Amino acid sequence: MKQNKVLLIGWDAADWKIIWPLITKGEMPALKKLMDKGVYGNMSTMNPPYSPMLWSSVATGKTPDKHGVLGFIELMPNNKGVRPVTTNSRKAKAIWNILHYKGYKSNLVGWWPSFPAEPINGVVVSDKFQKVNKDPNKKSPIVKGTIHPESLTKELQDLRMFPHEITEAHILPCIPNAAKINQEKDRGLDNFAKMLAESTSVHAAATNVMRTTEWDFMAVYYDLIDHFCHAFMKFYPPKLKAVPQDAFDIYNEAVISAYKIQDMMLARKMELVDADTTIIVMSDHGFESGHRRILKMPKYPAAPALEHRQFGMFVAAGPNIKQNEKVFGLGLIDIAPTILHMFNLPVGKDMDGKVALDLFKETTQPKYIDSWENVKGDFAQLEGVSDSDSLSDQETMQQLVDLGYIDKPDEKIEIAILKTKCDLKHNLARVFLGKKDYESSNEILLELINDDYPKYKKSDLEGKTEEQLKKQDIKEGDSVIDVIPYYMDLLSIALAYKQFEKAEGYLQQLRTLDKNFEINTYFSEARILVGKGKVNEALRVLELAKSKKPNAEIWYQIGKIHMQINQFQEAREAFENALKIEIDRSQYHQALAAVLIRLKDYEEAAEHALTAIELVKYYPEAHYTLGEALEKLGDLENAKIAYETASRLKPVEHKRAKKAIENVEEKLSEPTTLNDKAAYKYRKDQIIIVSGLPRSGTSVMMQMLHRGGVEVLTDGNRKSDDSNPKGYFEYDPVMALHKDNSWLDIAQNKSVKIVAPLLKFLDPKYRYKVIFMNRDLTEVVKSQQKMIGKDPDVLPVKLFEAYKKHLNQVAVWKDKEPSVELIYVNYKDVLNDTDKVIEKVTSFVGVDLDKKEMIKCVDTSLYRNKV
Repeated sequence: MKQNKVLLIGWDAADWKIIWPLITKGEMPALKKLMDKGVYGNMSTMNPPYSPMLWSSVATGKTPDKHGVLGFIELMPNNKGVRPVTTNSRKAKAIWNILHYKGYKSNLVGWWPSFPAEPINGVVVSDKFQKVNKDPNKKSPIVKGTIHPESLTKELQDLRMFPHEITEAHILPCIPNAAKINQEKDRGLDNFAKMLAESTSVHAAATNVMRTTEWDFMAVYYDLIDHFCHAFMKFYPPKLKAVPQDAFDIYNEAVISAYKIQDMMLARKMELVDADTTIIVMSDHGFESGHRRILKMPKYPAAPALEHRQFGMFVAAGPNIKQNEKVFGLGLIDIAPTILHMFNLPVGKDMDGKVALDLFKETTQPKYIDSWENVKGDFAQLEGVSDSDSLSDQETMQQLVDLGYIDKPDEKIEIAILKTKCDLKHNLARVFLGKKDYESSNEILLELINDDYPKYKKSDLEGKTEEQLKKQDIKEGDSVIDVIPYYMDLLSIALAYKQFEKAEGYLQQLRTLDKNFEINTYFSEARILVGKGKVNEALRVLELAKSKKPNAEIWYQIGKIHMQINQFQEAREAFENALKIEIDRSQYHQALAAVLIRLKDYEEAAEHALTAIELVKYYPEAHYTLGEALEKLGDLENAKIAYETASRLKPVEHKRAKKAIENVEEKLSEPTTLNDKAAYKYRKDQIIIVSGLPRSGTSVMMQMLHRGGVEVLTDGNRKSDDSNPKGYFEYDPVMALHKDNSWLDIAQNKSVKIVAPLLKFLDPKYRYKVIFMNRDLTEVVKSQQKMIGKDPDVLPVKLFEAYKKHLNQVAVWKDKEPSVELIYVNYKDVLNDTDKVIEKVTSFVGVDLDKKEMIKCVDTSLYRNKV
């Protein structure tokens, strides 16, 4: 059997907010083609949003505390220096390790981090391949460990592009006014050349190994969009006030050009694969392109990550992928489990991600293994790598410095090592913070603030330029470790625990440490004031912040305070203002849904709760709020599901959900009253619909109408069988009614069979007479079990509950729709009181029917499951 292939393409920082306008203008045709034949949606990121950590989560399905990659740099194995992060930091098995073990061939190009290359069955072109010396007069040898197998080095080394090879032909389509740049003062073109050359090198290597090798799985990573955004996003339209007009005129097309270049590269890769290849294009996070763009970067660890947006993008197309559909709730950690599932391999129960079954046309249940980490065998992982195998890469280190992700490492090795140790610990604390494991985060942070750090001596500062000292804000006598970020996170944890006195202490400590107090802490201050009962003071703090620089988060916090003091209308206005600024924040939608319930606007509340869940699938508060809205709307079955989801996602805190489930179950235990809604007369051009649950007697009613003289709309495609010896009377277009109901005009003055769940898709412009066949639910389910060859005495509970829900939905639907009349007909009555049923049906449709012929249709021998 032919094995389908998977191609995973990473576009660091790609964002739908920029992609959609380009697609609309026809400027990203390759991605549009992929979307049209596949699925697309948001990709939620994790905290902290640092690329090596995130792409390692994509590769392993695990959060950074499990896979071990915790930053941009790492300690060297001998603890005598620091270097850009390498494969050695990753402690968990990646997709390609597992595929290697199972005998598949994988190619990996440019993944961050992937140096030194792992000896997998396939090709690895690591992230060191494209890093070359900017000086054309200096050599850039490919060091050992860059490529696996090493024998390919000679073949691939000439595919690298160097910055000095970038010409006008490359520059002008991206920066049309490049000639106006003063290159002595503005290094923009230097940055452009370096970034474009590196991505071109990655692309050349990727297409080469795609063409020249056999492979089952391939992953390619590009940082072009991310690097272009960090360099040029400040010039992206619309122009910000603080951006000089001449600089805007020169660079305003640069960011868009990165997207167009990536699309062209995608088009080439699409040419190189066949129809049996599933292609996934995704980003690890988005990038702020609106009013939240940062022009002056604050002094904060890896501050450029503040420009990252919480949602990246995801597109997938392939043999078993749904077509032209939007998918919801995807996270980075779901990619590895989903790809393993595509290869029919078990998912580790210790993986944090889940298989994204929503992507597939045909689904099979995932298989599981306790942990791939416990499986012994050849996974092509590196062992015992010496320092000489992982040479410190000054070019890579300098690029991280230039981008602002790290400060230039101190000349004094001991200080550089200490800072790196602290950064890695802090990043781990922030991972736990993102997972809401406050206890673990708090423990690490307390260790970090309690350490007795050395102070800068005069000798430590020698060799640093004035600009460096100013940028790093250090002077003699300062601690070598800036503890302000640790206190900021401790403040967040204290607020999460509602420890307001402790939070106030941390806030005062921050003000002591930061004399100018440039850190924005008005949210924290307001939450402390609310916690201490000083609500009006808290509102004043936020109103003052809003007057200085209004943003969505301030409106959100204002709304939360109004909500807390039962000022629901004011809360609604605040949340709506937050959403006007940032429409894709799940917390804002959930908050608005909660306040709309208080204002008794249940339908809109349900809409916003669903939107919150679409944005972040595993969001317990949003599921609970959805449950509240649905319960108020009378949709008890779905309310129960929503409450159960909330309880499952947050079992300790969501005791309320358990009580809500009990209440809904009490309501559901009451028998459903089925009331007719009917005028017993003929309606001009009426459509007679026979509906009901499967195996409830719809076929016999269709036969009765047919024999009675009503023209039946059927194509006869489904032939009679043992389960229905007198025929099914089905019409194939009915099954796609939810997509296309344009054929209903030909059903006028005829009868047609439509299953209960599809009734809501009927076009309201026609008149309908619905004969709804009702049968004891236990009998319905038993009949179906027997029909499909299963034990009729084993009742599937989920199916039983689903059918109860459908009956409730039909009852609500027929009362709501003015064009619908509906009668319930009991299947037992058709068999045992046939004359009475025929009288009722004839009177309902308002047409004279041949009652003697109708009676002949009833065959009591077909009644399978008498009680």
